[in-house]
Amino acid sequence: MGDLHVDGDIFESPSTACYDVVKNSSLFYYLGFCSSVDDLFSHLLTFTAYISRRFIHFIEDLALRDIYRYSEDLVVISSGQHPRASRQSICKSALEECSSSSNSYIADTVRGRRALDLKKGLFVNKRFEVIETNYRYQGIPFIFHWLMLPLFGLQLAWRLTLGCWRCSFYYVKCAQVQVRSIISRVRTTLRGSSDDIGWLQNTPGLPPVEDGTARFLELLDSIRNGEHTLPNSFVYLLIPGLFSNHGPLYFVATKRFFSKKGLACHIAKIHSEASVEHNAWELKQYIEELYWGSGKRVMLLGHSKGGVDAAAALSIYWSDLRNKVAGLALVQSPYGGTPVASDILREGQIADKETRRIMELIICTIIKGDIRALEDLTYEKRKEFIMNHKLPDEIPLISFHSEASIGPGVLATMTHIAHAELPWLSLPNFGSEESDNLVQAGRQVPVVIPISAAMAMCALHLQLRYGEQSDGLVTCRDAEVPGSVVVRPNRKLDHALMVYSSWNKNPSEPDACEMCEALLTMLVELGKMKQGQI
Repeated sequence: MGDLHVDGDIFESPSTACYDVVKNSSLFYYLGFCSSVDDLFSHLLTFTAYISRRFIHFIEDLALRDIYRYSEDLVVISSGQHPRASRQSICKSALEECSSSSNSYIADTVRGRRALDLKKGLFVNKRFEVIETNYRYQGIPFIFHWLMLPLFGLQLAWRLTLGCWRCSFYYVKCAQVQVRSIISRVRTTLRGSSDDIGWLQNTPGLPPVEDGTARFLELLDSIRNGEHTLPNSFVYLLIPGLFSNHGPLYFVATKRFFSKKGLACHIAKIHSEASVEHNAWELKQYIEELYWGSGKRVMLLGHSKGGVDAAAALSIYWSDLRNKVAGLALVQSPYGGTPVASDILREGQIADKETRRIMELIICTIIKGDIRALEDLTYEKRKEFIMNHKLPDEIPLISFHSEASIGPGVLATMTHIAHAELPWLSLPNFGSEESDNLVQAGRQVPVVIPISAAMAMCALHLQLRYGEQSDGLVTCRDAEVPGSVVVRPNRKLDHALMVYSSWNKNPSEPDACEMCEALLTMLVELGKMKQGQI
């Protein structure tokens, strides 16, 4: 392109002045193919100078356009012509002159939007043009040349400052979330099961309980005096609790006691470490087999989780078991839940995930059970199950719960849980059947562990933490089933004493077998009362 000739002066065309800049000012080139940091800043400086020139050119066009119009109007008015007509005639004559000129740049500019540059040269004096030329190509680029880089530096510093502030606020917010989480976990851990213990008594709409302790003690005294009135018209099913598969003597003494009196007694062979619903289905099958095999209705006595499993079987499958079950006695059963299971598996407390992993390792891997067996005894699961599956009103119910002794002497109490056979032990045999029995009994060594001591420690813990009386695992209030007859014995019994015999047994006190017989005898009486026979 050529230069602009106006009144003998030569003005460099804006396109010519910026051609070299645009030619070598590709943004991709500057950002992608700079050999060094100095080259990067040099190219950025050239590129910003080009942008500034374009912007200044745009502003000058607007200003000079107004000056041109003002000067044009003054000339036309002084000659007596109409401004619009005069402008049209001037543009026409300018086009005619440009068409005959050899300067192609002026002709192209006049034909298009660059006609304003020609008009500026026609109506603006040379002094103004010189000032305009100096203003455009000398002053402003020089100022922008030295001001753009500091401005970019200030903008970069401002963005870095904002980024630092945002990062700081982010980390502060994360710290606040962590602190709140820790505080919430500490509160949940310290609070524990304080709001859940005894929720059955605080729930509206549930039937009240009836105290039957006096009648139970009367029946227990009669049994100890030799009056056994438990009828043979029922089949008695003993349902063991959690971890019973690892206790060979679980309910064994009670079953032997009933069998000696000619009563049909069985121990339910269920997987005690399974979930409540799974055991409820197995008990339903077991009860139907006993009923169809003997033709007698079944009396249920469940200890600990066994009572919960039996109650679940009656709640879910009552339509199938209505005429097959005569009653249910729950012995130290966590019908409402237990704080021990809830405190172990509660989510949102300190080390909740680690504790759950340890319990899964113990129950699932070592014992080969199901973690749901312990989950189903938590307050959350029990509330959900009881609200969805209620016990039938016509079934006779007894709730038996006790309080463990926390005296210092209990810590030395040993509990007899099993017998270890020693076949290699040689004992004299005199050839009689009685002698064979003595030899066999002599080869069995009782296995004792301090279960009573462990129950005493747990009972002390629950009393100090929650102020609740318990047998070591189940609080007294959680063991009372709504609508049942509650039995509260006047002696200290831990959670395991009703199924295992103690090493330090007191012959003047009733044992677990006699207490189970008293409970079942009382259950038979309740059944007759409901049927109107008494």
